[in-house]
Amino acid sequence: MPRPANLETRARLLEKGAELVGYRGYNATGVQEITAAAGVPKGSFYHYFASKEAFAVEILDQYCTQTFEQYGTALSNRNLTPLARVRQFFTDLSVFHEGKGYAPGCLIGNMALEVTASSALVRARLNAIYREWTGNLAETLTLAQADGDLSKDKDSKALARAMIDAFEGAVMRAKVMRDPEPFRTFEDVVLRQMLC
Repeated sequence: MPRPANLETRARLLEKGAELVGYRGYNATGVQEITAAAGVPKGSFYHYFASKEAFAVEILDQYCTQTFEQYGTALSNRNLTPLARVRQFFTDLSVFHEGKGYAPGCLIGNMALEVTASSALVRARLNAIYREWTGNLAETLTLAQADGDLSKDKDSKALARAMIDAFEGAVMRAKVMRDPEPFRTFEDVVLRQMLC
């Protein structure tokens, strides 16, 4: 009978592996490095994950859950107008990246650039993540339209997609520059134009 999975070991593999992939990239991080960082034998990895691709999906899920639990609350903050919620959401994400020194960038964007050409599994999960992110933003934008703060002529889903695309570009540029200037440009120019 197989022994039961150790949830602590699994969590450590996800935590240490996500850190390595975040800073080094998916393709530059091997299973051996992940298990060494987690302090477990290499063979243990496949006891917890069917493949490295399955592991990638799990670290994406963990990253999204943690990020949206911490920063997505701005979108449901009833003390702010819907447009102020959208602005606060992106400001909070900018502060999150600043706190990491901009170096790792966004795991979602990094994996989209690096892994989607070779992994249908990761590509499918990223598509679902982008749809969820778009849906959350679009709901808030629709509330702004109902309040009369945003033109009803704008397609809230298309606008949400454009915001995400522009923000992810700012994340990549901040990663290269190690500077907040791309986030300021996003907030002061791009977001302001989109929300007028």
